[in-house]
Amino acid sequence: MLPLRFPLFPRRPSGFPADSEKRVKTPFYYARKRLLNNKPALAGLIFTGGCAVLALMGYLLMPDATPYANDGAVQIQKQGPGFRVQMLKLRKNADVPKVNGLERLLFGQESAYTLVPVTAYRIEDLTVVVTPYGSKGKEVPYSILDAVVPLYVGASPKMQAGSNFRVAGDQIRYLDANETVRILARADLLREFRANHLETRRYWLGTDKAGRDMLSRLLFGLRISLGIGFMAALISLLVGVGLGSLAGFFGGRVDHAVMWLMTVVWSIPSIMLVIAISMALQSRGVWVAFVAVGLTTWVEIARVVRGQLLGLKQQLFIEAARSLGMGHGRIIVRHLLPNMLGPLLVMVTANFATAILTEAGLSFLGLGVQPPVPSWGMMVHEGFNAIGSRGSTYLVLFPSLCISLLVLAFNLLGNGLRDALDPNTRLK
Repeated sequence: MLPLRFPLFPRRPSGFPADSEKRVKTPFYYARKRLLNNKPALAGLIFTGGCAVLALMGYLLMPDATPYANDGAVQIQKQGPGFRVQMLKLRKNADVPKVNGLERLLFGQESAYTLVPVTAYRIEDLTVVVTPYGSKGKEVPYSILDAVVPLYVGASPKMQAGSNFRVAGDQIRYLDANETVRILARADLLREFRANHLETRRYWLGTDKAGRDMLSRLLFGLRISLGIGFMAALISLLVGVGLGSLAGFFGGRVDHAVMWLMTVVWSIPSIMLVIAISMALQSRGVWVAFVAVGLTTWVEIARVVRGQLLGLKQQLFIEAARSLGMGHGRIIVRHLLPNMLGPLLVMVTANFATAILTEAGLSFLGLGVQPPVPSWGMMVHEGFNAIGSRGSTYLVLFPSLCISLLVLAFNLLGNGLRDALDPNTRLK
């Protein structure tokens, strides 16, 4: 038997790795490496990610967890950062339902108390006598029972002498908000009052012109800005990709019509177009801001998609797809759009920043989010109107700083994505 010239199992040459297939890296691997090596872009990514977490947590992190952070006292308006005051909490004469955890996360919990800022207080029998904040020594009495429990409002045959409570020794009989007779011991009432109805509050970023917590309203404004930015970027992505794909893939009259529409839209200043859309819809609010901002930022995406498709549709793999009988929609969605994912990511990130700025401008002009919903642009407007008065500096500074930092973070992230998705950028 003749010996084999070529062995069935040849020996691996020295220096050749056994797992050579593991050395092959995907383009995403190199893009990620380039992004992580870009320190400004990484800082922007971390900052925007942290802001997204803060916006999602929302009411769980806000000192004022009432809907829209709207719980305040006008007596402590325009106080500076670190302001501290003692609060008397008076129970509202109505049952405030407790919400579950998900509803509290999304919509907040309505407060069951009315806040009265005080500088001093003393207890006399079943009455607390307080000196309201800023009252120059004037004293005001409040019923402790009225401060602790929700009392029935109005006359009732269940309680004589036209009163909603009666004291008999150490027992107190009263009508609750549902007109039910209840009995409470005097000692328990005083203990409950001292434990839960007198508290010291600190406003880390001060208060606004209505005495509301600035930190809570800034956190909720972050949710509004990111929400409008996300929805506007999504709308612009859908409209821009759709029209740009039609223009770039089919060409001819379709291309001319879409290009004419893009030229007309691009010739109008975006803020003027947003104002026109808002007035045409004859409504104001969050959803109007979604639509108006989204319909003014699609042109850039459409131009990028059109330009990419004009070059890609001439490639051999598209000709092969056509020869296999694939439809136009499948070719665009499955083969063309994935090849322009990089430029689309960069444009969407840039549109995020544009949408945040546009929404802030709309709210500043009174055409965006309406009170009592807090928006950074509206907060800047309130501070602008208060310029020259005491404490007005912080009302403008804090929301302006938030807008600047968030827009800067998205711009840094967008620049980093552009460099990371560019194959000509060298790895360090």
